[in-house]
Amino acid sequence: MAADGPSVHLFSLHGLIRATNLEMGRDADTGGQIKYVLELGRCLSERDDIGRVDLFTRLIADKRVSSDYSQPVEKVNDKFRIVRIQCGGRRYMRKELLWPYLEEYVDKTIKFIKRNDAIPDIVHGHYPDAGYVAAQLADILGIPFVYTGHSLGRAKQARLLDQGMSRAEMIKKFKIDRRIDAEEQILARADLVVTSTRHEIDEQYGLYHNKDIPDYQVIPPGIDIDTFYPYYHNILDDTERSENSRYAQASMLKELNRFFMNPDKPLILALSRPDKRKNISGLVGAYGEDLELQSMANLAVFAGLRKDIDAMADNEKEVLTEMLLAMDKYDLYGKMAIPKKHDFEYEVPALYRIAAEKEGVFVNPALTEPFGLTLLEASATGLPIVATNDGGPNDIIQNCRNGILVDVTDTGQITDALRKIIADSAVWDRYSKNGIMNVRKHYTWQSHAGSYTKRIKTLMKGNPKLDFKSPRPSDAIGRRLLKLNHFLITDIDNTLLGDDNSQLEPLIDYLKRYRDRLGFGVATGRTSDSAREILEKFGIPRPDVIICSVGSALFYGRSKKPSPGWASHINNRWNRQKIVDLLKDVDFLEYQEEENQRRYKVSYYMDPDKDRLAAVHDLLLKHRSRYTLIYSHDRYLDILPFRASKGKAIRYLSYRWEIPLINFLVCGDSGNDEEMLRGEPRAVVVGNYSHELESLKGSRNVYFAGAPCSGGIIEGLRHYHFIDEISGG
Repeated sequence: MAADGPSVHLFSLHGLIRATNLEMGRDADTGGQIKYVLELGRCLSERDDIGRVDLFTRLIADKRVSSDYSQPVEKVNDKFRIVRIQCGGRRYMRKELLWPYLEEYVDKTIKFIKRNDAIPDIVHGHYPDAGYVAAQLADILGIPFVYTGHSLGRAKQARLLDQGMSRAEMIKKFKIDRRIDAEEQILARADLVVTSTRHEIDEQYGLYHNKDIPDYQVIPPGIDIDTFYPYYHNILDDTERSENSRYAQASMLKELNRFFMNPDKPLILALSRPDKRKNISGLVGAYGEDLELQSMANLAVFAGLRKDIDAMADNEKEVLTEMLLAMDKYDLYGKMAIPKKHDFEYEVPALYRIAAEKEGVFVNPALTEPFGLTLLEASATGLPIVATNDGGPNDIIQNCRNGILVDVTDTGQITDALRKIIADSAVWDRYSKNGIMNVRKHYTWQSHAGSYTKRIKTLMKGNPKLDFKSPRPSDAIGRRLLKLNHFLITDIDNTLLGDDNSQLEPLIDYLKRYRDRLGFGVATGRTSDSAREILEKFGIPRPDVIICSVGSALFYGRSKKPSPGWASHINNRWNRQKIVDLLKDVDFLEYQEEENQRRYKVSYYMDPDKDRLAAVHDLLLKHRSRYTLIYSHDRYLDILPFRASKGKAIRYLSYRWEIPLINFLVCGDSGNDEEMLRGEPRAVVVGNYSHELESLKGSRNVYFAGAPCSGGIIEGLRHYHFIDEISGG
């Protein structure tokens, strides 16, 4: 990493991203976004004022896709790599199905960061799933969060409603409610939102309640001008690349010519994913209804990559079927080409140049277009454009003066614009030249990376703690936890605090003196607010972690919100209402006051009796409930999710932050501490313990102190030589 440059982590979770030969158009999740993030990472890494760049995506090991996507780390260059993190299994899945697994992705990313000593200075999420992940990491690490939406849920929802889809269908198929909620959260948290156009800010982000919270920056994406060179350039400096380009051009020309009766005609070219929003059927219909245009030019539609249409997703299948039926309806055989596949590294640039050499036109008939990267690629080769009068194309044609905007719902406008450019060589030449010159002026990745770098440095300097030239912020809980390798976690009532607090001040002194090497947490039956209040009252340092409500919630540092990672982890197969309904008529249980109830905790009063716990277990098991049952102080019965408890929360912390369990010192006094006192951690039972813990005597790694409360904790620290261990003594 450059000594004076920030480290950037980019996130794009869908998974089908690799350094070369991108499979753009393979499905709805492999559009321009994957090229955007790859080029952004590549160009940032080429700058001297940027440190390491990591692009995080999902690891996929699935025989249906290339084995490239199962490689955990792929080196792109000396400063740029693609990092693949597994979540939700190893099979490829569409992005809408990833939502339940995002907390798993956050956890595993933290582990990767700690193992590789790769703490970033900036995180940048692309699309809402990755935005959600990046926001979580930004909060944990105390660093700026940048977001790029690419497409937005509210705009998609409005479009689908117009097409007649019900909201229930949208929720089932696209998880649209989860997506929009995540986007609102992202806008409330983002330090900067990068967009491609001003239209995107006004018309798309403008639909959100939190639209006015973040700062926005318009930074148009660029293109690789060495790849999309003008059609009249026949050679390149790189001999191998030149041969690949020549071969691709010859291959594409051969593929096109097999469709056409008159292959020398000008070529109208369309290139997009098979998505209804791309309006491919509208273009084919416009061409099919205009006999004059058919006589003037051929049409080639490259609608993604396909093998068996029947095996494709419903949306893609419907679009391709409509295209084939329209081709048949208008009898476009010999005039229209519909190739099945194309290589994006060499064949797509060759396609643009072929169309330009034939004095043709590139057309983007999409109903909505946030940006329009293909328009820039085509223009850079010298191919004039006809584009939808929506979103990004407005800015592109205003800057480049390289084509005509049309209302794509009016087929007459589409065909009139195409005929105007093809029929008038002076118009064609002007648009061709303007495209070549102005794309290079306004839309290169080098200029994008320069604007981006300038903006993130300004963002970081806005907060002195986050200036990359300054030390890492010491109060960011995530950065702190990544550095720690030892932890003290204690119950509060009758353990940390109690009737005898004579040794509390020496314990506080330990916590302050060794804070840089020793994490501090509490595990309590109290709520988080109650725990904070009592700790503050006695002058106890703010804990790094609060495990509260008997392990049903976990809080980090100053945060007033529970950890979503822990909540997601314990939510599995939890049905609180079912448990309440099953136990409502049990006469020896008294439902506790509402202030003691929690989403992941059902609490009762229960007097002791040898058969009562067994009866509760039998009833819940008989009805196939999954739960953890905790009884303490001969009075309190708490029922939690089966993954929740104080002990399980400590094991979760060990996993997430890669701190060995043996390096946790845990302290307690009663039955609701029993589980966390067992097993790998080094445990201390304070001298004033409840009789419920007698069974632990003689257990491995369990020390029974003679002193009560905080004195017992200090005794345990000395017994295990814990302070000597963390101080290297």
